[in-house]
Amino acid sequence: MSIDEREITKMYYTMGEVTVMFGVNPSMIRFYEKEFDILKPKKNKKGNRLFTPEDIENLKIIFHLIRDKGYTLQGAKDYLKNNIGDSKGSQKVIDSLENLKKFLLEVRDQL
Repeated sequence: MSIDEREITKMYYTMGEVTVMFGVNPSMIRFYEKEFDILKPKKNKKGNRLFTPEDIENLKIIFHLIRDKGYTLQGAKDYLKNNIGDSKGSQKVIDSLENLKKFLLEVRDQL
């Protein structure tokens, strides 16, 4: 997964920033917004979507379930409906492990 692992510090991310983070087209993000109730980006007066850090975390969970675990859309919806707390905890662990892997690879390359 080619998600940019920088610290999430901004209050809002534009659609362009989100598509770069996840390496997908805007149409996929809009589709997931319609399909998953947990995604609720705010819209400005022009109608541009503004994603909060919570929306980014929810997108990470959705992409992990669909891409990595091979869930169908309906399966991912059902899983999130029943296990949203567990999913967020699991995603934090996955993010920590990915950061650790990145750090260890950097150390290996410096040797």
